[in-house]
Amino acid sequence: MLNRLFGRKEKLDQGVAKTRAGFFGKIRTLLVAERPIDDDLWDDLEELLLQADVGVQLTDDVLERLRGEHRAGEIQSSRDLFDALQDALATALEQVAPPHELIRAGTLSAVLVVGVNGVGKTTSIAKLGAFFRQQGHSVILAAADTFRAAAIDQLKIWGERARLPVIAHQPGADPSSVVFDALSAARARAADVVLIDTAGRLHTRFNLMEELKKIRRVIDKQGVGHVSTVLVVDATTGQNAVAQAREFARATGLDGLIVSKLDGSAKGGVVFAVTREVGVPILFVGTGEKIEDISDFDPDDFVQALIGERSSSHV
Repeated sequence: MLNRLFGRKEKLDQGVAKTRAGFFGKIRTLLVAERPIDDDLWDDLEELLLQADVGVQLTDDVLERLRGEHRAGEIQSSRDLFDALQDALATALEQVAPPHELIRAGTLSAVLVVGVNGVGKTTSIAKLGAFFRQQGHSVILAAADTFRAAAIDQLKIWGERARLPVIAHQPGADPSSVVFDALSAARARAADVVLIDTAGRLHTRFNLMEELKKIRRVIDKQGVGHVSTVLVVDATTGQNAVAQAREFARATGLDGLIVSKLDGSAKGGVVFAVTREVGVPILFVGTGEKIEDISDFDPDDFVQALIGERSSSHV
């Protein structure tokens, strides 16, 4: 049903086009050309994986697994290696952590959305709200980024586009009071999901991190049945996204990631590095600028979109 709603596979395929045209496309070209599996091939594959932002540790682990399969006779050609690489990359995403559900049936679910300035956090919240509304959920957006008037206005605009109510106070108001009112509104209106926008926090700003913890305490005191903290990272920033995820994971704890602006980046390989770094799953990816341009994340679909269908399907 989810695939029919938003055409996930098609949007994902379009969303990673720039990344696919870069180093991952080169990986495909390298391996489907029926080259002998020798030291030069291994060196070339290692270089391309690193250039694709997969990360040093994961590259080493993937190559160790593939070399082992080659020694065992399970990989006999470069095309076999291509298919095995797909399995290894998908497994790396699947084994990071079990999938996390942002919504729990039968109870009010609150999602605290965090991230630094400019990552596309507010847009991602609206897209996520529209996604859940399409699934039949009643969603409320909370404009808890009260430090900037523009942030409140932006969420209101996106709320109108997504046809979702927005609970907001005046600029400079206590973010925690916005969250309290949003939760109260959710109960009054029998809504089951509250998505909370927070200030674009730089992970070095201790006072802002403390404010985030205060918001969480307000949520906990309201007896919300299911609470999640999700970090939005910008795919176009490459390895900077890894550093941001690391700091937020330390400061607040994370249940999942949303990767934004995937369609505007040739650095989609950072998906592997960032999940490896923080040990939480990617839940959604942003694949365009429209309200419907969001896809729930599936590792196998992502890897296939990134480097193409298995070579065996073309033989």
